[in-house]
Amino acid sequence: MIEKKLIIDFTEQYLEGSPNYLTDVSVSADNTITVEIDNDHGVDIDDCVALSRYLESKLDRDTEDFELTVTSAGLSSPFKILRQYKKYEGREVEVLSKNGQKITGMLKSSDDNGFIVSVTKKIKPEGAKRKIEVEEDIRFAFEEVKHTKYLIRFK
Repeated sequence: MIEKKLIIDFTEQYLEGSPNYLTDVSVSADNTITVEIDNDHGVDIDDCVALSRYLESKLDRDTEDFELTVTSAGLSSPFKILRQYKKYEGREVEVLSKNGQKITGMLKSSDDNGFIVSVTKKIKPEGAKRKIEVEEDIRFAFEEVKHTKYLIRFK
């Protein structure tokens, strides 16, 4: 079986100095390899093709057969690394926590420990006749979240 670490090393070596970055690598027991890359401004198909050719040149099919797929992180794919959170700061996201709570709000900031989502809630102040909108910042640690995705809205 081809080692995941080997694929990660080759990919990071190839991507060094480019605007593209590695988001995920998976290697199955039957050597089906999937490499996912992203870019702050979108990944071009030519980038995927070039990386695929590079990886194929580094691996030997005569020693061990494999299937290789190089893909971009889709717009609706869950975020996997901090750089993706940074990319979507200021945009609307959907967060599904491990306790099953789904929250939609603006990704305000992110750091090595987690991220903050600003949520607009309607509350009724005591003695008031109507509800008012209030913004609340909710902090998440990465380990508390099943997934975070960019929320696509068509207006």
